[in-house]
Amino acid sequence: MQTLSLPCPAKINLFLNITGRRDDGYHELQTLFQLLDYGDTLVLNHRDDGKLNLNNTLSGVSTEDNLVFRAARKLQPFARDIPTGANIALEKCLPMGGGIGGGSSDAASALLGLNQLWQLGLSINELAEIGLELGADVPVFVRGKTAWAEGIGEKLTPLETQEFWYVVLKPDCHVSTAEIFCHEQLTRHGSPIKIATFLEGGTGNSCEPLVRKLYPKIDKALIWLEQFSLAKLTGTGACVFASFEDQITAQAVCEQRPAEIHGFVARGVNTSPLHRALGLL
Repeated sequence: MQTLSLPCPAKINLFLNITGRRDDGYHELQTLFQLLDYGDTLVLNHRDDGKLNLNNTLSGVSTEDNLVFRAARKLQPFARDIPTGANIALEKCLPMGGGIGGGSSDAASALLGLNQLWQLGLSINELAEIGLELGADVPVFVRGKTAWAEGIGEKLTPLETQEFWYVVLKPDCHVSTAEIFCHEQLTRHGSPIKIATFLEGGTGNSCEPLVRKLYPKIDKALIWLEQFSLAKLTGTGACVFASFEDQITAQAVCEQRPAEIHGFVARGVNTSPLHRALGLL
């Protein structure tokens, strides 16, 4: 096995309930990560000289700061004195800073893909622990299941959801997650809920009122999408989404979006396309 071409699926947060703030600054939360069948593509080509070469096309992100490169660096010591390297090419289609997990998913695909390419033999649990060092959202992509999440997002319980079609819109703005989580007006002490409460529809996004106030373009996108279906913010944004029963309806709505708003249609899936590609079902 010398080359792998792997999907890096997006996610949306079907709800987000912030229940507290820890002493280290991280927030305790509840959410449901819904995986999508749409995302970036990561191409890994084995090299035996121990070098990592990343085709880094992310504007404003150095190679050393790129999550894919950092993931590869974390795996190299597990090769046990065998020189392992790779040429890595990332084909981006997911917007950065959209709240749909692009960077985290890219990192997870690197971890799982290089584990196979380099024949390291690490388990999913071990890779998820490594992924958590890169970011709180990485483990859900490593584990590859739509999941209920608690803690800072790393305590995962797989949950089967109806596989709706989603319209995902990206307004022309960038939301700083750090700004939202540090903002004095953020609601941080929501009451914990049960999965049954979510299934009954009694949930929202703790960040949405503040984000709509601070980012008028996001508020405008939500108002527009609300004409067709219940519209929600994913994570801290900037992406918003709505669900539909079929692809044709979702595609028709997406094609009507305002010209200044980017968007795509994707199907919700309970098992990651990455795991299917690697035979990890």
